[in-house]
Amino acid sequence: MLCCRRAVLHTLLVPDHLEEKFYIGVLFAVGSAAMLAVALALAIMKPTVAAWLTGALVSLGMITGFLLSRTVGLPDGYHERSWEPPYGVLSLLVEGLFVIAFLAWLRERAAHSTVPRLPHRSDNEPVPLGRGRAKRR
Repeated sequence: MLCCRRAVLHTLLVPDHLEEKFYIGVLFAVGSAAMLAVALALAIMKPTVAAWLTGALVSLGMITGFLLSRTVGLPDGYHERSWEPPYGVLSLLVEGLFVIAFLAWLRERAAHSTVPRLPHRSDNEPVPLGRGRAKRR
């Protein structure tokens, strides 16, 4: 499962980042814990919007943090010079795949929704005159 792989990838990086910039290490630990909770929620319970949305938001946050840390930098002078192969590229790949999986799940859920929809009329279908009222002659 993508969530477990992500949690493992980020957990491996926590100790180094705690030493380098403490708040970055904490963010990695929180992200890993959140993704582990998402993985458990998706695997054990019926997949919910809350679990999927949490995972997607954490993924987007990780992608954003990664890209910002290698471009403009993050607060307190945190700026990475490399993409940290293989972890950096693997993380981006797995984060992106989770967001794509969330969007596919959301689309599938909407397609099979049991919410009743209003009837649809085509442009070519004639509309009856005086609907609901008696016709006068």
